[in-house]
Amino acid sequence: MALSIKKLLVSQPKPASEKSPYFDIAEKYGVEIDFRPFIKVEPLTSKEFRQQKISILDHTAVIFTARTAIDHFFKLCEELRVTIPETMKYFCMTEAIAVYLQKYIVYRKRKIFFGQTGKLEDLVTVIGKHAKEKYLVVVSDVHKDDLFTLLTAKKINYTKAVMYRTVSNDFSKEENFDYDMLVFFSPSGISSLLKNFPDFKQDDIKIGCFGPTTAKAVKDAGLRLDVEAPTPEAPSMTAALEMYLKKEMGKK
Repeated sequence: MALSIKKLLVSQPKPASEKSPYFDIAEKYGVEIDFRPFIKVEPLTSKEFRQQKISILDHTAVIFTARTAIDHFFKLCEELRVTIPETMKYFCMTEAIAVYLQKYIVYRKRKIFFGQTGKLEDLVTVIGKHAKEKYLVVVSDVHKDDLFTLLTAKKINYTKAVMYRTVSNDFSKEENFDYDMLVFFSPSGISSLLKNFPDFKQDDIKIGCFGPTTAKAVKDAGLRLDVEAPTPEAPSMTAALEMYLKKEMGKK
C-alpha cells in the first residue's frame, strides 16, 4: 500500500554528501524529499554596522560561537578596510570552529583558544584566564544572552557586535507548495512559514521538528506536531522520520 506521505519538505540546505540518511529514507519508502531552507543568513552592510559605533581595532580578542560568525567578521573587516593585527587573539566555542579560521588567517602565527567540550561555561573558563583582553563578540541579530550573562559575571570587558541577521527565505509565486510533510529545525523556520503563507491551513499536512524550542514554536503557532526529535528512541530527525514512516507502512 502507498504511504499517505509522498512529498516532504526539509527546511535545510541539501546535504553535500550522497551518504545522507535522507536519501536512504527517500529510496526505502519511495518518498520525494525537497530541501529548501525557510530562513537564510545575510550580512549587515558596512553602513548598518557603523551605526553600532563599534571600533573593531579597539579590541584585542574576538569571540566566535559559529563558523558563520567568522565568515561575516572577515567579510565586514574587508569592506571597512580594517586590517586585523597579528596580535589579535581568537576564542572559539569548539576546535572545529577554531580550525575554520585557517580560511582567513595563518593558524600557527595567531593566538587561538577554544573550549574542550563545546559548552559555553568551558569557553568562558578559557576566556577567564585572559581576563585583561578587550573582547569583541560577533553575533546575529537574534541571539541568546547566555554567553553575555557568563561574561558579565566574570567581569570580562566585552562588546556585542551584530554582524549578520536571519531573514525569511521567501517562496516565489511559481514554487509549488504541495507537501504532505514539513520538517523544521528552528523557531524562525515556523515564523517564515507563516510569513510566506499567512493563510496556511495544516489539515492533513504533517509537521516534524527538531529541538524543544522549535516544538514550542509549532504549538504556539496553533499547529499540530506529528513527529518530534530528539527523543530517547530517535536521537536525530532522520531517525524520527524513519520511525514515523515505518509505523505508517505498518498501518496500511
